[in-house]
Amino acid sequence: MTRPDPSPPPGADPMYAAMAVAAFAVVTLAGTRSSDTGQHILRVQQYVQALVQRLKKHPRFAAALTESYCRVLFQSALLHDMGTIGIPDRILLKPGALTPAEYEIIKSHTTLARDAIEQAELTLGYQAPLLQTVKELAYSHHEKWDGSGYPQGLSGEEIPLSARLMAIADVYDALISERVYRAGLPHDQAVGIIFQGRASHFDPDMVDVFIEIQDEFRAIALRFADTGQDMQRKMAYMANAIAEEVQL
Repeated sequence: MTRPDPSPPPGADPMYAAMAVAAFAVVTLAGTRSSDTGQHILRVQQYVQALVQRLKKHPRFAAALTESYCRVLFQSALLHDMGTIGIPDRILLKPGALTPAEYEIIKSHTTLARDAIEQAELTLGYQAPLLQTVKELAYSHHEKWDGSGYPQGLSGEEIPLSARLMAIADVYDALISERVYRAGLPHDQAVGIIFQGRASHFDPDMVDVFIEIQDEFRAIALRFADTGQDMQRKMAYMANAIAEEVQL
C-alpha cells in the first residue's frame, strides 16, 4: 500500500502536526465501516492538491489559495466523509439501491459531521479556526453549482471553495473505483462525465483545470490503487456487517 509521507513539513507548528495525526486517525476509523477502501481517502486528498496547484495561478482563485490555506485544506480533505461514522451499516453498506428514506439517512452524513465539530466546540467552550475548512468540506461537498445538491441547495460561489474542489475529486474517484458490488469506469469515461457536469454539478473553471490535468488524476489513481487485499478485507467486513444485521 502506497502512502504519502506522514511527517509534517519542516518547521510546521505543533497544531498543524496534531491536526494531521488526528485527521488520519479519524479517517482510519471511519474507513473500517465504509464501502470505500482507505486508499480512496488518500487518492481524493492528492486530487485536491493537484487541482489547487494549478488553480493557484487562476485569477479567480489565486488570492484565496494562500500557502497556509492550502496546507489546512490538504489535511482537511481527509475528513470530508467523517459523518459516515454515524450512518448505520445496513444503509451504509447496502449493495442494492437505497429507498428514498434510506437515501435521506445517507445524506445526513454531511450534517452529522458539521454538527459533531460544532457541538465539540460548544462543549469545550472555544472555536477551532483550523477546523473551519473541515466543517465546510464535510457539510457542503455534495452541493452542486446549479443549486440542485444537498444539504442546503447552495449554488455557484455560495458553495465554499474547499467543497467545490472536493466535489470534483470525490466524484471522479467514485466513478473510477471498483466497489464490492460493481466495477469502476475507465478514466476517459469518468472524465467525460465530469465534463458533462460543467456549470451544472461543478464549478466550470475548476472543470476546465481538471481537464487540463486529467493525466495527473490518472497517475494518482494508479499510484494509490486498491489492491486485491484491500478489496478482500472490505468484502469480509461487509459480509460480517450484513450477517450481524440479519441476526439482529
